[in-house]
Amino acid sequence: MDDPNADTEWNDILRARGILPPKEGPTEEDILEAMDQVIMEKQDKHLEDKTLDELDELEDEEDERVLFEYRQKRIAEMKAEALRAKFGELMQISKPDFIREVTDASKEVWVVVHLFKDSIPECKLMNAHLATLAAKHKATKFIKIIGDQCIPNYPDKNLPTLLIYGEGDMKLQLVGLAELGGLNMSLKRLENYLISSGAISVD
Repeated sequence: MDDPNADTEWNDILRARGILPPKEGPTEEDILEAMDQVIMEKQDKHLEDKTLDELDELEDEEDERVLFEYRQKRIAEMKAEALRAKFGELMQISKPDFIREVTDASKEVWVVVHLFKDSIPECKLMNAHLATLAAKHKATKFIKIIGDQCIPNYPDKNLPTLLIYGEGDMKLQLVGLAELGGLNMSLKRLENYLISSGAISVD
């Protein structure tokens, strides 16, 4: 009996007329297995032609490649970490420094500015908390400046005042501590406020 799957001209005619069912082709799984087999045979053949010294050299090259990729990855991570950790303290400035240290700097990083006066208890509390947060969130620049040095005739009743800068512009202003609990303001409450403003981020 003739094989209906045989590749004959007669069977092709019968298939075309619907008398014979279409010839069963290879499944996707068959094709993938065949490709894997070809790749393995080529790799085996490639390695069969190598001497022991050449095989050792190949292994050394692979080790070097892995080490090189790891080294490059670590260098990139260290550079990124250095960029994120470039500040770390609450720095006092004067009026002539403001554009450079705040406005221009805020084009690259977030800047938190505290307008203060030493004799005001709320300002002392704010400075203490900002110094702690500056050490923790080193990617953000923390600045303090005496209020009436920054803005001539700025009233003491508005102190402490926080100015939050980003993208070269002031994004947010907080006048006084009433919103954050006054002299009862906790470090966590101030930190959450700065997180919500976008000035600091939590990794």
